[in-house]
Amino acid sequence: MTDYRQAGVDIEAGEEVVRRIRPLAKSTFRQEVLGDIGAFGGLFRLSPERYIDPVLVSGTDGVGTKLKLAFLMDQHDTVGIDLVAMCVNDIIVSGAEPLFFLDYLAVGELVVDKAEAIVKGIADGCRQAGCALIGGETAELPSFYQAGEYDLAGFSVGVVERAAILTGESIQPGDAVIGLASSGLHSNGFSLARHVLLEQAALPLESSLDGLNETIGESLLMPTRIYVKSLLKLIKEFSIHGLAHITGGGLTGNVPRVLPKGCRANIHKGAWSISPIFSHLQKLGKIEEDEMYRVFNMGIGFVVIVPSDQAQAFVDHANELGEHAFHIGQIEGHPQGSPCVTYASEGNA
Repeated sequence: MTDYRQAGVDIEAGEEVVRRIRPLAKSTFRQEVLGDIGAFGGLFRLSPERYIDPVLVSGTDGVGTKLKLAFLMDQHDTVGIDLVAMCVNDIIVSGAEPLFFLDYLAVGELVVDKAEAIVKGIADGCRQAGCALIGGETAELPSFYQAGEYDLAGFSVGVVERAAILTGESIQPGDAVIGLASSGLHSNGFSLARHVLLEQAALPLESSLDGLNETIGESLLMPTRIYVKSLLKLIKEFSIHGLAHITGGGLTGNVPRVLPKGCRANIHKGAWSISPIFSHLQKLGKIEEDEMYRVFNMGIGFVVIVPSDQAQAFVDHANELGEHAFHIGQIEGHPQGSPCVTYASEGNA
């Protein structure tokens, strides 16, 4: 007799995963969540009394080839944080509060302990962002993925008052550019990072490099920082003109996405501390500096644009909230060109 297990799908393992992840998901629930994990759809009640003209903001993403590092290190309890971070950090750019999150985990063979570790990371990320993990999908796809590998994707929905949406339209010359420190590479540039460190330089993941407080593998696998709770507080207290999540494309590609026509951002490279992992990547890979700023976040995971007279107060308050904030540049007029980023090689902003 042939059954589903012989074809590569273990129904009992799937049921065990659901049993284990139910308390992880419930630990993230907000009061607006209705129902329980395991239903066909996640239910979330948007309280009408809290809003005047609410607008829903959604974001979706994956972890990318950073997962390759998780496979090599057999460490799976932090990539879920990356998954949540990539979605909710996008949502907060509009000024929206993330409300709930759903994930999609696809595996070749379902290993219960590994799946539980992955979802534990997702739940950790949701708690950091203050959003509820209200559902998801675990798909077992035998012969589709190599042994021990999986893919991970997710999406989140948030809400913002229509009158409070941050669009970047109010950005003007003279505004200050504030950078919030990243925790490392976050979840971008890993194809290049792996190529340089593991293929060109052939460095073991368990080895270290000068200036790093952890191994190469630990440094690369450091979870993406989630800025949501700090920014939700700062948005209420400062006249924020624009926000940018520094993901694929680095400062060079992401800051212009929020700049209006006639503006450019001039960034002072000496205004913040850059993790040694970036300098090692540049040196070992012989990577041009322009390419470094186009591929990696270079130590800045989020950019905030505020009026110049609020810059120092913003930096001080952000630091009080646990961020590492720096005044890294200013907005300049750029009447004859498209929004862009220029760099000053020396000096502080």
